[in-house]
Amino acid sequence: MTAGLSRIGVFGGSFDPPHNAHVALVQAAVRQLQLDELRVFPTGHAWHKPRPLSAAAHRLAMARLAFADLPRVVVDERELQRAGPTYTIDTLRQLRAEQAGAQIFLILGEDQAAALPSWHQWPEILQIAIISIAGRAPSTGTHGLFDPSKLPQGQFEALQLPPMSVSATDIRALVAAGQGVAHLVPDGVARYIEQYHLYRTA
Repeated sequence: MTAGLSRIGVFGGSFDPPHNAHVALVQAAVRQLQLDELRVFPTGHAWHKPRPLSAAAHRLAMARLAFADLPRVVVDERELQRAGPTYTIDTLRQLRAEQAGAQIFLILGEDQAAALPSWHQWPEILQIAIISIAGRAPSTGTHGLFDPSKLPQGQFEALQLPPMSVSATDIRALVAAGQGVAHLVPDGVARYIEQYHLYRTA
C-alpha cells in the first residue's frame, strides 16, 4: 500500500449492485473527511444478510465499474478472499497494521451505525476507527436512527448527503420485473447487469 497516508476511509457493503447513492456517499466522504484514500470493500460471506449474495466475481466487477473514475478511491478485494464470515474488525486490524499511525474512518449509514453494538467485537472497532455516519445533520430529540450518546467511548463524524431514495433491494426488484435501472446505477454497472443477466429472477 502507499506509504505515508494519514486519513484512510473504509466503506464496506455487499454492492449487489452498487448504485448512485453509494457513489454519492463515497464522493462526499472523500471531500468532507479530507481523505487521502478511501477503500471500498465488497463483503465476502455476509453473516448478517438473510439472502444469498450474487457471486463475488460479479459484485467485485460492478464495484470496480462504479468507483473507477473517482479520485483517491480504491476497490479492495481482501474480504472476498477471506475464508469464513466477513467481520469488519478483521479488516480494520489489517489496515491498522499496514498503516501505522493513520487515522481510519469507518463510513456507515445511520441504520448501520444504530446496529453497531450488534457487530462482532464492536468495542475494538470504536478503538481503531472514527465512525463516520452518513445521513441528516445531527438533531436534538429522537428523529435520528443513531444516538452517539449510547456509545460514549467512540469518536464520531457526521457526513452530509442529499436525500437519495435508492436501494439495492429496489434495483434488484426492478430488474426482476423487467424494468430499467439505468437512472439508478452508474452506466458501467447498468451495462454489466444487462450483459450478465443479473437479478432476472426475484
